[in-house]
Amino acid sequence: MQAVTTEPTSLTTALQAHIAQAIDRAGGWIGFDRFMELALYTPGLGYYANERPKFGTLPQSGSDFVTAPEMTPLFGQTLAVQVGEALARTGTDEVWEFGAGSGALALQLLDALGSAVRRYTIVDLSGSLRARQQALLTAHEGKVHWVDALPDTFAGVIVGNEVLDAMPVKLLARHGGAQDGVWHERGVAVQEGVFAWADRPTALRPPIEIEGPHDYLTEIHPQAEAFIRTLGDRLVRGAAFFMDYGFGESEYYHPQRHMGTVMCHRAHQADDNPLVDVGLKDITAHVNFTAMALAAQDQPLPAGQGWSVLGYTTQAHFLINAGLLPKMELQPLDGRAIAAKLIMEHEMGELFKVLALCKGEPWDALGFVQGDRTHRL
Repeated sequence: MQAVTTEPTSLTTALQAHIAQAIDRAGGWIGFDRFMELALYTPGLGYYANERPKFGTLPQSGSDFVTAPEMTPLFGQTLAVQVGEALARTGTDEVWEFGAGSGALALQLLDALGSAVRRYTIVDLSGSLRARQQALLTAHEGKVHWVDALPDTFAGVIVGNEVLDAMPVKLLARHGGAQDGVWHERGVAVQEGVFAWADRPTALRPPIEIEGPHDYLTEIHPQAEAFIRTLGDRLVRGAAFFMDYGFGESEYYHPQRHMGTVMCHRAHQADDNPLVDVGLKDITAHVNFTAMALAAQDQPLPAGQGWSVLGYTTQAHFLINAGLLPKMELQPLDGRAIAAKLIMEHEMGELFKVLALCKGEPWDALGFVQGDRTHRL
């Protein structure tokens, strides 16, 4: 198979060959969700499983993108106020972080929460990231543990910052308008030695009707929904906080959002073609937060074990409610400017949302006292 990157390397060549073999074994076509899974998570080769750096503030570091904890420790320190309240309210003393990245958020939470946390468990499939996390968290090595699978039951407060957007999505493409258009599942084939899009008719549909006479491309999120249900099956007491970019259902499937939300990130540049530079760049999709909330609320669980939605709001409202502004005032000017990006509408403040769920008796969580948008899910 020919290389499909502009910089052929042994890593991308091996990963491309691996994916091409998977396509061949599947009869010449795989859904995009399977392609995204292989591109990101193939052991030793996928983007999150290889040794290349990912997280950093500048492209000169070799990194591809920056997340809030790398930007400023005020993010984790402010989130810790809400996590501390949740630990107290649920009577638990363990934090479970999914997709801990560089380990920066874990360090900020552990430093801020102190003795309120007896154990901090990181669930991460990436061996290279785990090594980086271990090096950063040596001061808390007695508390921090790593697992690559959940136990049958557990209790505590779950944290997931930019983890849902990295879960593989299915692509649905409507050819034609709302009246007579035909829905297809968009997948990947190999044509003339390179990866290419290939659509197949499908019975799958977005959760709501999408008006308009135009072609339409979008995503559905069965893997992320299944992840929420898995947590529901196993968490016996506690809460969960997910921070990510995305929308509620009505905004996600707006007729004008006809090109979908799949994006790639490399060297702090974004593009919309996941079929090239495979293994060298991140692939993400925005989160449908309505689907996440419904996956929790509609899950059939024993009496008293069901999820409750604690709140849903923008990152700006959440962080301001949790006390970010007084912390910013104590920073030098450059520190305040960086922290302001967390809450500015045209930066991360509006696009990023926070969804909170709980098991047990719900309460008025402090992060949602102003600006709660649960009614808009």
